[in-house]
Amino acid sequence: MSQPSHAHDENCIFCKIAAGKIPSRRVYEDDEIFVFDDINPWAPVHFLMIPKMHIPSMAQVGPEQAALLGRMMVLAPKLALEKGCRPYPEGGFRIVTNTGAEGGQEVHHLHIHVMGGPRPWLKG
Repeated sequence: MSQPSHAHDENCIFCKIAAGKIPSRRVYEDDEIFVFDDINPWAPVHFLMIPKMHIPSMAQVGPEQAALLGRMMVLAPKLALEKGCRPYPEGGFRIVTNTGAEGGQEVHHLHIHVMGGPRPWLKG
């Protein structure tokens, strides 16, 4: 079940990155989405896609976020190719969203990892 989301959490590192208060290597930005390179990449291409609105995890997503998440999923392949992933079917990429402690989530702001490039990768 979804819970209300807040526009911004002043203690959240990803809210601070999206607001430009913490430097990042920006890949893409619009009114609702911020995309930046992962600071500790697991693969040759590894970036994070976040909603600018503070949503703690996938567990808090509701029908009101369907369009936003759909836009993020449509944007992921475009950005993956721009960042250097080879085209499908020989190339490709992986999309991962960790949710909660048992799901491996470390930062409690919804984020989507997009990873690709020649294997082997550091993880995954």
